[in-house]
This record gives sequence, C-alpha cells and structure tokens, in this order.
Amino acid sequence: MKRVFLFVFFITCALVAQDVTEEKLTAGENTLVQEKQNKKASSDYLVALEELEQEISKEKVWMKSYASYMTFLEVRESLKQIRKRVNYLKKKGETQSEEDELNALMSKEKILASQIEKLKEKDSAPFSKLLTPPNIDDIPAIDNPFDLFAGISFIKSLQIYSDDYAKRKEQLSDLVKLLRKEQEIYKKLIAIKNKNHFDYDVIAKFKQLERFETALDTIIVTEEVYQKRLEIIEFNINKDIQKQVWRIGNIGIVILFVLIFFFLLKLIVKKYITDNERFYMANKIITFLNVTLIILILFFNYIENVSYLVTILGFASAGIAIAMKDWFMSILGWLVIVVGGSIHVGDRIRVDMDGMVYVGDVMDISLLRITILEDITLTSVINNRRAGRIIFIPNNYVFTRMIANYTHSTLKTVWDGIQITITFDSNHKKAIHLVKEIAKKYSKGYTDITRKQLNKLRNQYSLKNTNVEPRIFTFIESNGITIDAWYLTNAYATLTLRSIISLEIVDAFNAEDDITIAYPTQMLHMEKAAKKPPFSADESV
Repeated sequence: MKRVFLFVFFITCALVAQDVTEEKLTAGENTLVQEKQNKKASSDYLVALEELEQEISKEKVWMKSYASYMTFLEVRESLKQIRKRVNYLKKKGETQSEEDELNALMSKEKILASQIEKLKEKDSAPFSKLLTPPNIDDIPAIDNPFDLFAGISFIKSLQIYSDDYAKRKEQLSDLVKLLRKEQEIYKKLIAIKNKNHFDYDVIAKFKQLERFETALDTIIVTEEVYQKRLEIIEFNINKDIQKQVWRIGNIGIVILFVLIFFFLLKLIVKKYITDNERFYMANKIITFLNVTLIILILFFNYIENVSYLVTILGFASAGIAIAMKDWFMSILGWLVIVVGGSIHVGDRIRVDMDGMVYVGDVMDISLLRITILEDITLTSVINNRRAGRIIFIPNNYVFTRMIANYTHSTLKTVWDGIQITITFDSNHKKAIHLVKEIAKKYSKGYTDITRKQLNKLRNQYSLKNTNVEPRIFTFIESNGITIDAWYLTNAYATLTLRSIISLEIVDAFNAEDDITIAYPTQMLHMEKAAKKPPFSADESV
C-alpha cells in the first residue's frame, strides 16, 4: 500500500515539474518575441521621428524664430550665472587666478550683454513679429478722381496682407500637427521602454509644442480680428470710390450739357455772323468761356471750402505776377485785344520788333501771342528782303511796342505815294495834271470804298479830314521839281497798284516833249584851247 502511494506521489510530482518547466519555456519564448517586436517598433518610431524632423525643419520661418527665442533664454541664463560668479569673485578676489577669472568673466559678460540687446525682442514672446499682422495706418483718402487708383491699389495691398497672414497661420497649423505627431511618437517610445519619467530632450519637445499651440491659438484669434478690420477698411474705401465715381458721373453730365450748349451757341453765331473775322473772334470767346466754365465746375466740385479757391488764386496770381511776368502781361494783353477790338484775325498789321519791321496778316490770336503771316510789301522789298515767314508776337507788345493796324474795323484801304522828279525847265503844270489824272483813274474804286468806310467810322471815332481824293504835292529839290502823288489803295495789294501807276506816269511823261524826267546826270562843258604863238627867234631848237 505504501509503495503504491509513493509511486503515485512521484508520478504526480514529475507531472507538475514538467508543467512548470513548460510554462517557463513558454514565458521565455514570449519575452523574446516581445523584445523583438519592441525593438522593431522603436526602430520604426525613430525613422518616423527623423522624417518628422525633416518636415519640421522645412518650416524655417517659425523654427528660426523659436531657435532665436531659445538662444535668448540660454544667453540670459548664462549671463545670470556669470553675473552671480562675478559678484562672488568681487567679494572674494584673493588670489591671482581668481582675479584672472574675474576679468575673463567680465569680458564675457559684456559680449553676452550685447547679444541680449540684439535678442531682447524675443524676451516677451518667441513669435512676436510673426504673430503681429501688417500695420495699416496710412489709409488713403479718396477725395478726387486721381485717388481712385490709389484706393484700388490699396485694396489689392490689403488682399496681399490678408493672404500673407493667412499663409502664416496655415504654416503654423501644419507645424503644430507635425509636432503633435512627434509628441505621440515620443509617448509610444517611452511606453515601450517602460519609463516612468521623460528625458530632458523630450520635456523640451513638449514645451516647444505648448508654445507653438499657444502661438496657433493667438494667430487664429488675431486673424479673425485682423480680417474684420480689413473688411471695414475695404468697405470704407469702396464706399469712397463709389462716391467719387458717382460724383464724376454727375460732373460728366454737367460738362456734357455745357459742351452741347456752347456747341449750339457756336452754330447760332455761325448762322447769324457772316463776317469771317467776327465769327472767328466770337468763336474764340465762346471757346474761352466754355473752358473757363468747365474749370470752375471742377474747382467748385473738388474744393470743399471756397475760400481755398480764393487763396489758391491769390497765390497763383502773385506767383504769375512775380515769376511769370511776361506770361501774365500777355494774358492781360490778350484781354485788351479781345475786349478792345483793336486787332482782329485777318487784319494787316505792322510790328516793330528788336529793330526789325514786320508787315503781315494776323492768322491767330491766342492767349499768349499773335501769329502773323509776313507778306510781300514795300517794307519787305526795301528793308527785310524776305517774306512769307510766320511771325509770333507776344500779346504784351500792345503795351510796350508800336503795332500799326492797316485794316482796322471796316477800313480796308491805305494811302500810298509815288515820287517822281522832273527838270526845272519842264512843264510842271502839265506834269502835275497828268499825275493827278492817272492817280484818279486807277484809285477811283478804292476812293469810293474808303468814302463809305469812313462814313461808317464816324459813329465810333471823331473824323475831321475825310478827303479821299488823290493828293498831289510838289517840292523843289536840288536836281529838279519832285511831284509826290498820294492815292488810296487796297491794304493787301499796295505794290500791285504802285507798279501800275508808276509805269503809267513814266509813259505819260515820255510822250510829252516839254516834260523831262530828272535823274542823276553829269554835264561836261568843253572849251577850245588857245593857239600858241610861233616860236621866237631866240628859241633854240
């Protein structure tokens, strides 16, 4: 019985030992498998961390700013320790080595202090510049049409600012996502290693994530406020632009009405004024009034205070009077010419300029000058020997120079004269009669026209001597009797009639036997020489 009991006992113990051994073997195998899995997972996590670090390093703007902030903290801590050591050595300072150490630390303290000044802006926050949106203080005022371009450009600038700030937020958001993934991987690595505490580097990474998350919350809130501000500014600018466009439209309608009015006025003037010269001058005055009215409309629309206009005009007048005296005087001269009516377009005038005499027809009277076309006249023949030039005469010459008008008002004729000299023994009475008849014959038409024109001028001027018949004057000269004949001729064709009358007088005098034209001659008186007496007897041969 005892043997059977012992046998069963030993069999049972053997079976239990076998089970325990198998369990130990299984546990060991499981541990090895787990270690292999953990090692592989750690390797995979490290690879993932390297990839994340590469992605994180791409966000250079934010990471550089954070690195500058960390550098500032390190420099500040180092400076704190150095100053603490310097204070200790200053109090102690017994040995030479301590004095050398003190000098070295003081030099290092100066260097670190200068670095602290450069990094001082990083003291309060690591991303102060990046979190601060672009400043928008210089908001343009849309007060005139030229400011419309500035307003449109400013709206585009606001959009650029908004997009830039949104891009910053998006970059920071992506960076925070990467840092969160990095933090999860670090937690998994710590769990695999069965650690109850984090390493210093891991703690620094976690603090880094906290700072970036705080910056992300800040930039999200700031962006909302910034966007609202940009929307308000853009709304106000668009409102001002709309106001200016509306004002331009109203001004355009008014100016269009003014242009149509003056255009119709020109048509009426053209219909009822048949004289080309008067129509030209009336057209000039209407154009001047049209331009002046448009300028006044623009001034009164874009100058809020009318007193500004008076001030501007006062300064402008003073400036013109001082710095642009000639222009100012030319404008006054233009007013005198236009209002006084002394010179009109188409008139033939004579102007003395810088020692030269110019005779021509007025082509244009502008605000600053008179333009004349030089014609072939007696002045051109005798003095200038040139003609056909365009002469520009400043309007201020009406105050300082002599300007003669040959065709003022309705008067289109001038007196012209011809001189011819006959000898003393000629029949001067016949010669005077012939000259007078020839002058009457060829100037009769101009005489009748002038008589009518002078009668019209009596309403404007006091005319005493209105004799228009040809006039003959005689003068005794050293070489004969000079007959001076004056007659009326067309102001625009004096040389033509002068040539005709001159030849007629010469032909008439040559046909008469008792009239001789005097011209420079020389008379040589010859006397016969007296006969010499014959040789005397005492003359030797």
